[in-house]
Amino acid sequence: MTKPAAPRSEEELVALLAAPREATIAALARAPGDIIVLGAGGKMGPTLACMAARARDDGGLHGRIIAVSRFSADGTEQFLHQAGVETIKCDLLDRDAVARLPDAPNVVFMAGQKFGTRDAPSRTWMMNVVVPSICAERYAGARIVAFSTGNVYSLTAVGGGGSRETDATAPVGEYAQTCVGRERVFEHYATSSDTKVAIVRLNYAIALRYGVLTDLALKVAYGHAIPLAMGHVNVIWQGDANRMALELLPHASSPPLIVNVTGTATLSVRELAAALGARLGREPRFEGAEAADALLSNTERMRSLLGEPEMEIGTLVDWVADWVKRERPLLGSATHFEARDGQF
Repeated sequence: MTKPAAPRSEEELVALLAAPREATIAALARAPGDIIVLGAGGKMGPTLACMAARARDDGGLHGRIIAVSRFSADGTEQFLHQAGVETIKCDLLDRDAVARLPDAPNVVFMAGQKFGTRDAPSRTWMMNVVVPSICAERYAGARIVAFSTGNVYSLTAVGGGGSRETDATAPVGEYAQTCVGRERVFEHYATSSDTKVAIVRLNYAIALRYGVLTDLALKVAYGHAIPLAMGHVNVIWQGDANRMALELLPHASSPPLIVNVTGTATLSVRELAAALGARLGREPRFEGAEAADALLSNTERMRSLLGEPEMEIGTLVDWVADWVKRERPLLGSATHFEARDGQF
């Protein structure tokens, strides 16, 4: 089978990231009505909101798609408007402002903070615990898909298949602790106010402008040593993660449904770097050695509910290498996937 051509521009990239599949349209038909995306101004939010609008239009569905954020990035609102998404500027820490947001039967919650936790932990607690409380109270009774992270798990043996949703959380560091707090807030509202919730434990999304593969490709390209202690990872194409989050709306339940959303393979950092190096014409440099454990997630539940991710890892490696080689735009935010101490 011929591999799809690599996107050559940001316009082509975001069109791919926002492309729904038939299952996405069918899922939104089973979760009718408006969709409001809270915290839509980040790395994933704009393309997820646009995907929802495209699924609505392609499927002849009805309902507004509303993206809510402070929208500090230039051009994001214009991009959303062109896709048929309404926007509202709102500080989600402002309880009165959140109270004025429009009603919606479907909510995708994407707000949060990770980087900067070490320097400003109180801000992370506010964003990751207090904001969910304000928003869950405002949208009590709705269907809510809430983004979380695989960082709530402990490191697991590389050959063990990864953490399952039924495993006890064991957060390392304040960021991961606040993410457990966020989940507990939504759990409370799911069991106390007839709110239906699905929690997406995501790691790690790949979108060429950022992601684990981009981090590795840049280190290879510039001759920087790649630390190997976190020697294995799971990754998923952001377009697949967007689709799966939207497709979880009709699966939201009380108590919450928790789903690990990531790639199905346990990938070697060393092997990924070597594959990128072959495409970039550079020999990767390494430091340290692979530990016996890593942050890994089991995807059996995801696959049973939503199917396999559609993007193959070989295609992603090709695309990332091409993107970096051509010096396409980057978001300038490393994932720090190699951190083993939970400090971000």
